[in-house]
Amino acid sequence: MLRVYAYAPSLYCAKLRILLRHKGLEWEEIAPPGGYGSAEYRAIVPAGNLPALRDDGVLLSDSEAIAEYLNETRPEPPMLPREPSERARVRERSRYHDTRLEPAVRKMFPFIRRAVREGFDKEMLEEELADRLDGLDLLLESAPPEDWLTLGDCGFPITFTWLELLIPEMGLQVAIPARAEAYRTALGRFPAVADELSRYRPLLQNWFSRRVLDPA
Repeated sequence: MLRVYAYAPSLYCAKLRILLRHKGLEWEEIAPPGGYGSAEYRAIVPAGNLPALRDDGVLLSDSEAIAEYLNETRPEPPMLPREPSERARVRERSRYHDTRLEPAVRKMFPFIRRAVREGFDKEMLEEELADRLDGLDLLLESAPPEDWLTLGDCGFPITFTWLELLIPEMGLQVAIPARAEAYRTALGRFPAVADELSRYRPLLQNWFSRRVLDPA
């Protein structure tokens, strides 16, 4: 059985779980020994990041590498198109999530606790987040997603779930553009996405509510 080192509220761990569910795979999810980034965990996973996958003698710790590996070793159902240009478009969408949209969202993480918002630059983050969402909207116009779940789609439902909580909590004046919102709705119809969100959303809401009020 696959073993996945994970932290339940982690965005990238949830992203991987969508892929695992979509492929109907069984896995054992375990917490990193010693905690995230600990010396004990780094002795197993040198990069110290999450998620990490162990499949017999194979150990991988980058979510994109894990996704590509699982799609090649467990090819059904396929999550990349056969045509090279279409595969490239899927990878482009995935990279946009990981290198453009998600990092803009992550910039808000240090300010989740209300007690530490003194240095929160609301206008700058509004501008950057709006830019990234507009970029996604344009990307969806020029390279519309397939009518099946691909490797390029798995991160977006989770990031949108974070935005559900962060935008009102931070008082941001940011709207999700129409195409991006339609894309989000379409992704929610895939059973793997709906199943993960049904478990992840309450877990994240509970974690988020406690974190917001944490004075430490």
